[in-house]
Amino acid sequence: MTTQDLITTLNIPVNDISLINNAFVHRSYLNENPKWKESNERLEYLGDAVLELATSAFLYTRFPDYQEGMLTNLRAALVRTTSLAQISKKLALNNLLLMSKGEEAGGGRDNISLLADCFEAFLGAVYLDSGYKSVVDILEKNLFPNIEDVLVNTTYKDKKSELQEVSQAKYHVTPYYELLFESGPDHDKEFVMQVTIGNDKFGVGKGKSKQTAQEAAATTTLEIINHT
Repeated sequence: MTTQDLITTLNIPVNDISLINNAFVHRSYLNENPKWKESNERLEYLGDAVLELATSAFLYTRFPDYQEGMLTNLRAALVRTTSLAQISKKLALNNLLLMSKGEEAGGGRDNISLLADCFEAFLGAVYLDSGYKSVVDILEKNLFPNIEDVLVNTTYKDKKSELQEVSQAKYHVTPYYELLFESGPDHDKEFVMQVTIGNDKFGVGKGKSKQTAQEAAATTTLEIINHT
């Protein structure tokens, strides 16, 4: 599969194919290929912002009776890292990724975080090349329909709030979130948090922010409690 195949499949106009190609350059690739001057990280930054705007606008229009808190929860559920990674695989973006041999050998093409970042970088490139409407067209076909599953499976619920209710009802204490460690450069941090309830250690979660790591840890903890 080539970038042109992807563009044809998505039926979007492209003016600068090199800009689109840059969306698939992982920073590890630069070390082995000095002709490339820039990774996809700046495009990812832009794509993340465009994705948030487009998703917010979609939800605002789709649910005119929902208030800000509910819309925020729905957006968070819709653009989860795992969801974006699934779209990357569906569109075969993982096959277009350029990365170092070491990164690939370590399972880079199946790395959920890397795949989600790649999708955001692609959106950033499309936005710069052909505009906001092209981004929305891609999301309308590949992301926004997932809102039905989000509603049916109630994945929009705030797991931290849910865990607090369960913890206070069952254990009579408030859960505590401990930062186990953080890694990566400042622009691409990963945090690992663990839930403690009373004297007992529970679920661990990872995320690009402490908030998302806490949410992941709360989700794991609820699964543990429900199974016991």
